Amino acid sequence: MFVGAEVFRASLCDGVFTHFRREEDTGMKSGKLDEELSRMSESVDHVAPGSLVLFNESFAATNEREGSEIAGQIVSALLERGIQVTFVTHLFEFPRALYEQPGVRALFLRADRARTFRLCEGEPLRTSFGEDLYSSVFGEGTHRPATIGTPALRLTPSPAPMK
Repeated sequence: MFVGAEVFRASLCDGVFTHFRREEDTGMKSGKLDEELSRMSESVDHVAPGSLVLFNESFAATNEREGSEIAGQIVSALLERGIQVTFVTHLFEFPRALYEQPGVRALFLRADRARTFRLCEGEPLRTSFGEDLYSSVFGEGTHRPATIGTPALRLTPSPAPMK
């Protein structure tokens, strides 16, 4: 695997699984959210403790509240089973709730506002600084699109209690 860094350190895992956003079903057999949930249901049958699941913009096919609730429940269940999670999202409520939850072992990353293409550690923000970019291209005082989100978060299960 290519790593864009001078130094890279990672832990071993028993399996790597992905759940990435897909385009709309052109055959109209189901909606986007139905398709996402169906794929997630199939994946969890194969994910075992010690695995890593990579999410990219999952559950964004619905509104902020529902997408955050679905993502939060699935991630909580995975963590309880000892599965590591990396989640890239523009949802805000989901990472914010995790950030405010005591005892969650997570690394929250977001885009550097200076547009260095680097990710910085920090609390989830309601903005991904899209307004800054929009203003620099189209000028101040123009209608700006709403932007929300946190680029990435990495969650690891809590260590098993000592017996």
